Amino acid sequence: MNGKTVVCMMAGALISLSGAFAAERPAGRAEAKSGEILIAYYSWSGNTRFAAEQIQKATGGTLFEIKPVKAYPKDYKACVDQARKECPAGFRPELASKVADMAKYRIVFVGTPNWCGTMAPPVRSFLASCDLSGKTVIPFVTHGRGGMANCEKDMRKACPKAKFGKGGAFAGAGIRKAGGALKNWLDEVIAVRKQPK
Repeated sequence: MNGKTVVCMMAGALISLSGAFAAERPAGRAEAKSGEILIAYYSWSGNTRFAAEQIQKATGGTLFEIKPVKAYPKDYKACVDQARKECPAGFRPELASKVADMAKYRIVFVGTPNWCGTMAPPVRSFLASCDLSGKTVIPFVTHGRGGMANCEKDMRKACPKAKFGKGGAFAGAGIRKAGGALKNWLDEVIAVRKQPK
């Protein structure tokens, strides 16, 4: 193998690697009218709901609560025990409703608590039920101490034809005092254009 061949092979490997990293890199700041923004979320304790409501206030987007037909136990330990079985298995519970007109949304914020290092199963069901091809998905996560963990990575796997904006992770216990952090993150990920009158 001569030197030229080795250089070509190395260049090819670098190009392949850069392409792989580009696929994981978040898209730049998205622009949309408020009517093109959907904020879909699942919330067990109310923390993710609070974050979703703040995003809605800031963007004027449409809120959609992801609800499983069978609610999770209200008891914390029972819910954790159920999540520990369902999350590793990739379980997808049946949902109570669907988004009426997904085609009109270009930007989809997807909110989930971090359960066992990934998204909650109802969010997995939501992503499987929607065609998000070509749309920009922006994950937001509330957590105890686990941060984003694999939530965004697993969302990317669930909707490979979507583009992704920079995800935000917020501590659930302090979410009601995290207005500044939420605002700073939103300023990074989206610019809302005024609707024509």
